[in-house]
Amino acid sequence: MTMNAINSVNSTTNSYQTGTASKTASTSTDKTTTSDKAETGVVYEKSSQTDKDTVTKKTDYAMVAKLKADAEQRTSQLRSLVEKMMTKQGTAIANADSMWSFLADGNFTVDEETQKQAQADIAEDGYWGVEQTSDRILDFAKALSGNDPEKADLLIDAFKKGFEDATKSWGKDLPDISQRTYDAVLEKFDKWKNGSTTETAGTETEN
Repeated sequence: MTMNAINSVNSTTNSYQTGTASKTASTSTDKTTTSDKAETGVVYEKSSQTDKDTVTKKTDYAMVAKLKADAEQRTSQLRSLVEKMMTKQGTAIANADSMWSFLADGNFTVDEETQKQAQADIAEDGYWGVEQTSDRILDFAKALSGNDPEKADLLIDAFKKGFEDATKSWGKDLPDISQRTYDAVLEKFDKWKNGSTTETAGTETEN
């Protein structure tokens, strides 16, 4: 599972907000409290290319709230799936880290229903697949920064920190799909930072 994506969302939020000016955060607090409550339970939908290309340099709190709510909901679904599997095998989850340790250990059997769901989730077009996950992380970075490429380096550092934290929780090197997601995220960050996007990859941009 691409657990680096699960942890990176919250880690990126915390790291970015710590590194930005407190004045901007404080002036937006009153406006965003009501907005955040209203967004609870709203599932994230991929933004349009026009929205992505709009540079505001102001945090898109509504989008951040949607992304966080979606990540929390999907993580809860994953936890529920694993809990059911662990319960059948007489194991209980004490905390989030124990779940990851249980999965990393690999000492378990998977029923057919759980296996099919996991395979669908991490497939090329699955929610936790490389493309969807890397797209969501980049969208999250753009929402946090107001689509300001000048903040790319700060956000890349936050993402890398999240990946490191996820690796520690896992207890060893993350699965191959996680590394491929990591590479895809950095590639998309680089394209955003340098003024190109994955959508325009087939278009000639140089003179």
